[in-house]
Amino acid sequence: MNTIVAVATPPGRSAIAMIRISGPQSLPILRLLVGDADLSPEPNHTSLRSILGRDHDEVIDSSLVTFFKAPHSFTGEDMVEISCHGAPVIVRQLLDRIQHLDARPAGPGEFTLRALKNGKLNLSQAEAIRDLINARTVAAAQQATRQLTGELSKALQVSKDQLIELIVKLESALEFVEDDLPVARVDELTQQLGFVRVRLGELASTYATGHLLRDGIRVALVGRPNVGKSSLFNRLLRFDRAIVTELPGTTRDSLVESISVGGVPVNLIDTAGIREAGDRIEALGIERTQRAMADADLVVVVIDGSLGLQAEDETLLVESEQTPRVVALNKSDLGPSSEIENRFKNAPDVVHLSALTGEGLEDLSAAILRPFAAVDSEAVGLLITDSRHHDLLLRAAASIEESGRLLNDHASEELVLVGLLNALKLLGEITGETTADDILGEIFSTFCIGK
Repeated sequence: MNTIVAVATPPGRSAIAMIRISGPQSLPILRLLVGDADLSPEPNHTSLRSILGRDHDEVIDSSLVTFFKAPHSFTGEDMVEISCHGAPVIVRQLLDRIQHLDARPAGPGEFTLRALKNGKLNLSQAEAIRDLINARTVAAAQQATRQLTGELSKALQVSKDQLIELIVKLESALEFVEDDLPVARVDELTQQLGFVRVRLGELASTYATGHLLRDGIRVALVGRPNVGKSSLFNRLLRFDRAIVTELPGTTRDSLVESISVGGVPVNLIDTAGIREAGDRIEALGIERTQRAMADADLVVVVIDGSLGLQAEDETLLVESEQTPRVVALNKSDLGPSSEIENRFKNAPDVVHLSALTGEGLEDLSAAILRPFAAVDSEAVGLLITDSRHHDLLLRAAASIEESGRLLNDHASEELVLVGLLNALKLLGEITGETTADDILGEIFSTFCIGK
């Protein structure tokens, strides 16, 4: 296998940048970089070295160098990590120098892919590294860490072991029993299959919560012009992202920012006000508002609570009836109108707030999370956060259910075994034992370079 190199830290200026090298030529390349053909660095120990240019007549940088000897490294291969000064020009010089010494640029996630192929981790753990890097909240990071430490693998192993045990029993029956299995034996095997199927189904059901922790809840702020959507948007972000004026139609396009609400990532969308468009640009903004409402997990209908309901307010209330929503009665600092009080008295999912003073924002945050209540629990256990895992779990459970039905119908053991072997294969795809190379390519293309 050839030797690869990449920068493991984000691009741009920084105090330190890290360059990683992995492969059989890692140590020879390091010796050439420091100009010491006899260098035998102690593995896992860091030393300060001068990195030399191509002709060894100039010093590119003084860097901290660490050598990791195979198989005791992240990738399972010989590895070198160089922590240099973070000036882009130095990083570029070092990369050019290392590539000139016959190391090729690494592809996305290639270091982690080599770790997978060398048995340092399984596929679900590799995906957890990606999720941990991309985590936007503490809760998302905690879930990724649980998966990285092998919790999902262990949970699946229990089901895989039980499936193997059932397969062995059916294979034995196929080999040594000439007559059909007795009814008691069929009932016993069916019950055991049911336990496995239910366990997998329960694990798959956590995806409804898990994917929201990883990907975030899409929340659209909608309303007619000048009800305070942009002011509320800025207040929730805690900085002035949207332009706010007294002129109707100031917001012409949708703005999207990410915030954390109760440890849950929320993709907050400020939209153009709904009204009869005054020009083509405003009409395009209103079209985007309609799309944002359709794509949102939850809609916050913002209404000026100090005034009576307008035609646009009524339209939005009707259009959002079939979507999880919160009605935010803004400008509570001005006092509610009698019409507003009567209309929304004791109505569920209605929040009185003031974007100007911040009053009621905690109530709004709680109302946003309420339809996704399980996400807000700090006591939640392991969650399925990846759609690939969710799909494979559902397919495995369905395959087991079909085998159970065939067993009850006294079908041949060969037919029953087809479903069980398929379920075992599907579970293996989650952890990488049976995953095809083209699927691995798709998965690792979502990783950052250098990891």
